[in-house]
Amino acid sequence: MQKNLKCESAGSGAAAPFQPRMVKMDYEGVLTSERMNEIMDVCARNNPIYEQVSSYSVALYALGFFDCPDFMSFQDISGDEAAEILSAEFSEIEFDEIPEDYHIAESKERYLLVIGDPSFPKHFAVIADKNGSRPYFSKLPLFGAGYDSMDELINEFAGIDGVTPDDFHIYRKNWYGQIPPSSKGKIYIVKD
Repeated sequence: MQKNLKCESAGSGAAAPFQPRMVKMDYEGVLTSERMNEIMDVCARNNPIYEQVSSYSVALYALGFFDCPDFMSFQDISGDEAAEILSAEFSEIEFDEIPEDYHIAESKERYLLVIGDPSFPKHFAVIADKNGSRPYFSKLPLFGAGYDSMDELINEFAGIDGVTPDDFHIYRKNWYGQIPPSSKGKIYIVKD
């Protein structure tokens, strides 16, 4: 995992914050980028509370799921609660359904990589930049938050509690009562 360098040594250079491409960033993209940078900044603190925060909370907070003023002001969620949110708010898709040029700061779509059985997930990771060398943002069990490649995640979780490379699933956030961003501009005809 590419860890926040502030976590590794307080005196050395600081980790570069999440850098959106700034081409067509929208308001929600700005907020998402700020939340991801905030999570990485919290990693630099000597605060045992952060160590108790789950990868589920890190990922869902980055996606804006918690109505709270900052990262440290919400109750951590358990794996059971994460599974409930996943089944209520997300739908499983194939990896190739994510657009090739997907970047979280430029799209209203939100994707999660779920490791393990979705009913009992082991890990959540936000897909930040599909074309990046480390497209997944999450908090690994023994490290702070940062960006990972698929190979790094497979190496971290494969073999733990029976997780195999087949236990990596992609989910897209549902858009209740709204037109999904991927469908805007399309015309649908409903026939009785």
